[in-house]
Amino acid sequence: EKARFHSVQDDSFLGDTKDLEVKIEHDPEAKTISITDTGVGMSKADLINNLGTVAKSGTTNFLEAMAEGADTNLIGQFGVGFYSAFLVADKVTVTSKCNDDPVQHVWESSADASFTVVPDPRGNTLGRGTRVTLHLKEDAHDYLSENKLKDASKKYSQFIQFPIYVKVKKEVDAEAEEDEDDEDKEEKDDVETKDEEEK
Repeated sequence: EKARFHSVQDDSFLGDTKDLEVKIEHDPEAKTISITDTGVGMSKADLINNLGTVAKSGTTNFLEAMAEGADTNLIGQFGVGFYSAFLVADKVTVTSKCNDDPVQHVWESSADASFTVVPDPRGNTLGRGTRVTLHLKEDAHDYLSENKLKDASKKYSQFIQFPIYVKVKKEVDAEAEEDEDDEDKEEKDDVETKDEEEK
């Protein structure tokens, strides 16, 4: 929403990344789930202030606010929403790039009240936006199921105005017959390529 708001005020804000969307993909071998958006992204300072500060003092702030009579429905403002990721992950990696910072950064934490923020050695791979990668705990590997990811996306995205894509892998068995002409073979190759692309 912030990216859309900024783009209304400044036509050049979206740059080369025009589509506002969310992509979810999983890696069964690495045991990770990654959620990538094309929103405003975060600078190094944003990562430290928005994520790192919560890692160190979020619980303290919450307890202080509760002592002063704060509404328990405001838990999210203390970062509890983001840190619930550690219920299923033993490590969280956040890669982010914003328009105000020429460098893409990687924030990483293992929920031990410490974190690191470093420039991404891969360079600017996002263009603009944020990628959250959950390194799943052993008892959370059932979330690596494509069907479970699709169901969760449908269930929790009803009120989100941007498209959410779940990357799936499809395998197509195509037996080439000797009497097929070259044109038919090219069409089959195109189909196989498209099936391997992101859905």
